[in-house]
Amino acid sequence: MAIYMGIDIGSSATKGVLLKSGRVAAHYLLASGGDYRAAAQSVREELLRKAGLKEKAITATAVTGHNVSNLPFEHKRLADIRCCARGIHFLSPEARTIIDIQALSSRAIRINEEGRVTDFATSEKCAAGSGRFLEMMANILRIDFEEMGPLSLESRSPVSFTTSCAVFEESEVISRIAEGAAVPDILAGVHQSLSEKLAALVHKAGLEECVALSGGAALDEGLVKSLEEKLGVKLLLPQPRLVTALGAAIMAAEAN
Repeated sequence: MAIYMGIDIGSSATKGVLLKSGRVAAHYLLASGGDYRAAAQSVREELLRKAGLKEKAITATAVTGHNVSNLPFEHKRLADIRCCARGIHFLSPEARTIIDIQALSSRAIRINEEGRVTDFATSEKCAAGSGRFLEMMANILRIDFEEMGPLSLESRSPVSFTTSCAVFEESEVISRIAEGAAVPDILAGVHQSLSEKLAALVHKAGLEECVALSGGAALDEGLVKSLEEKLGVKLLLPQPRLVTALGAAIMAAEAN
């Protein structure tokens, strides 16, 4: 029986998926911390434990993301943009555009009916266009990430920010807090600011429906709603945190 493993080593979290007979047999996610090698090994061991398998049972492993060459197990190295596309296509074959919100950057990806990348656009190296921006705002407001979406949906008068720089926007948030702006209104403004940057990326790559969202930021329902309003589409959310690891597992299977 062929069993394939895919691991996605992100700067924030490391994710893993185990495919058995073409179906997901196990998945796992943990914080990457400062040791990507240890995180990848921990994910591998936990996937095997959850599936009740020994290491020798794995037919092939594919890894994408950070530090992929320095791992203590045999693996195939893959580009994360291809893995993301293949994972999205597997779960939502109707998708033609992907918005991939990573911890340190974001990108819009165009794919064809086979799930292959045809075009893409990447954000500048600035936290204001990434998932890190949301983490920064949650820390300033002293709330958990999971609270951001529900709270933002309570907004009645979203705050408008005048800068596109994460550092300056952080200062603006602090100023709005001092002025007495409500947390839901600040969060709604934060979501609008990020969704404007993401929408610009999508239009740069070329918007083609259907549109799927990947990355941990897709769990923020306030951001999803804001982005849907900006693009005028209903976003697909196919396992956004695991989809790149899934794509790696699929590509490991296709190579054998």
